[in-house]
Amino acid sequence: MVTGVGAGSLGEAVASSLRDLGFRVLTSTRTSPTAADTHAMELTSRDSVAAFARWLQDSTARLDVLVNNAGVHLDLRSAWHEPHLVDGMEVHWRTNYLGTAQLTRLLIPLLLDTAQRHGEARVVEVVSKLHARGRNDGLDGDLTPYDSWTAYGTSKLALVHEAREIERRYGARGLHGYSVHPGSVATNIADRGLETAPVLRRLRRLATPLERRALRSPTDAARSVVFCATSPLAEPGGYHRSSAPSTASADAQDEEAGRILWDNTTRWVEHP
Repeated sequence: MVTGVGAGSLGEAVASSLRDLGFRVLTSTRTSPTAADTHAMELTSRDSVAAFARWLQDSTARLDVLVNNAGVHLDLRSAWHEPHLVDGMEVHWRTNYLGTAQLTRLLIPLLLDTAQRHGEARVVEVVSKLHARGRNDGLDGDLTPYDSWTAYGTSKLALVHEAREIERRYGARGLHGYSVHPGSVATNIADRGLETAPVLRRLRRLATPLERRALRSPTDAARSVVFCATSPLAEPGGYHRSSAPSTASADAQDEEAGRILWDNTTRWVEHP
């Protein structure tokens, strides 16, 4: 299962690579799906995430790998002075972390069942080196003073914690968690971050050929994600860069912060 599989996206490349390896791959998009193995999901909606989980459970009795790729990075110009709220919460926190965590918790029973019957299952969190800009004191979704780049980093920091906690809680039962920074990728994600800056969007389109030479292609970046999804060399519970274990930020290594985050998130998921 790969989330965030829009046209030209990293998720699309990951799904394609996994299919080439022989996996049956189910996917999600924010827009209306055009294929039978794809279903719409909006991470900021509890009902949408729950409906997607039900669709997946109805579609398969086995889930070997969940790749949490979907997410947003808005306000690339760092122009926001106050948080933009969705569902009453900062948009990056609500989308990238809480929506993803809700989906994961709903699918853990299926992942554990697969691990028991087939020996292993994995959750791969697609994060960013910018998790190092995140702060453990913002893991309640409230950052003061507010900075959208720090908010984005904090949402990715939370996913690094999530991968470690999955390993700590379920690793002995065959369900393993991984986080991975796929590199700086040439995709359309920046378009949403520049929605309020039409001039910059036009300039970016003019610079697209240069951008694609400077950044990793989705197909190239997908290798790092597929490594975590399939390789016996990937480090369970670990943070990865360029298809190799790496060192996460000091905040990401705070096990107590990870435990508190997990428990608080579980209460949010189970008691709307």
